[in-house]
Amino acid sequence: MSERTPVGVLVSGSGTNLDALLRACAMPDFPARVALVVSNRRSARALEVARARGVPAAALPQSDFDGDPSARDREIHRRFRAAGVRLVVCAGYDRILSDAFLDAYPDAILNVHPSLLPAFAGGMDAVERALARGVRVSGCTVQLLERGEADGGPIVLQAAVPVESDDDAATLRSRIHEREWELLPRAVALWSTERLQRDGDRVRILPAPAAASV
Repeated sequence: MSERTPVGVLVSGSGTNLDALLRACAMPDFPARVALVVSNRRSARALEVARARGVPAAALPQSDFDGDPSARDREIHRRFRAAGVRLVVCAGYDRILSDAFLDAYPDAILNVHPSLLPAFAGGMDAVERALARGVRVSGCTVQLLERGEADGGPIVLQAAVPVESDDDAATLRSRIHEREWELLPRAVALWSTERLQRDGDRVRILPAPAAASV
């Protein structure tokens, strides 16, 4: 196998998607590795998830940057560059990235969102909004981030999750998470093996070479 793609992961919470990605990276044939994890919260459990697997992790709260989000993004970029990061993953990251950061990683920032985009884009309350609207099917999306509307980048992968009549936010979110844990590692593998091809607002998945599969 050629050198694994170095991935930088941005997190804010418990780190379940990060854990799923790290478990995939532990497989000998997985084409990527997590090089650095950064959180905007010192209390994020995701930092401990990373450190427990020997992955460098850092907390960069906004309070360290005099309330300037762009300054924090510059520091994240500096650290990712030093770690050799080629692909960025937003795995439950609850901050909006600056245009300068997005421009530094064109078509190289994967974001996980707990809805079938473009439905219920923006914010961290997509599950609650879906339930409030009475949808019968929800799900999750992995997309490429870009400038413009939040969660408005091209879709890479999606998975549908039926909404049960007795669902609340906790039960629906739990089932959506299970699909996210499948989709995120697959999207990272596809990107790392150059099987994602951008075509305007769409992303095409190229077939696997005859001697390999993802």
